[in-house]
Amino acid sequence: MTKKIAETIDDHNHAQCSQYMVAVQDAMDILSGKWKIMIIGSLSFGKKRFMELIRDVNGIGAKMLSKELKDLEDNDLVKRTVYDTKPVTVEYELTEYGHTLKEVIGSIAQWGAEHRKRIFGK
Repeated sequence: MTKKIAETIDDHNHAQCSQYMVAVQDAMDILSGKWKIMIIGSLSFGKKRFMELIRDVNGIGAKMLSKELKDLEDNDLVKRTVYDTKPVTVEYELTEYGHTLKEVIGSIAQWGAEHRKRIFGK
């Protein structure tokens, strides 16, 4: 009887772990790469124009920024607004859904700051 309970617990934990890992993979698929989290981090401070994002996201090129913004738009995380001005003005901002990542990105930033202190602050 005890063995059966242990097997059930192990199966339950395995099922929970598998479900958890699928969710982690889904998140990684959307946020993977060098730039997406940084772009979302920049946009968490408000609307930005393309060149502002280029300045904020150190090292990203225009072509890569365009690609990443398109991908973030396709996943309903970023909204692109085109204004009929001369020249045309384009602004990017987080969608309501994109704002749900602010806490996640904030936690990553906090961890990064603490890690930097731990490694370089010695």
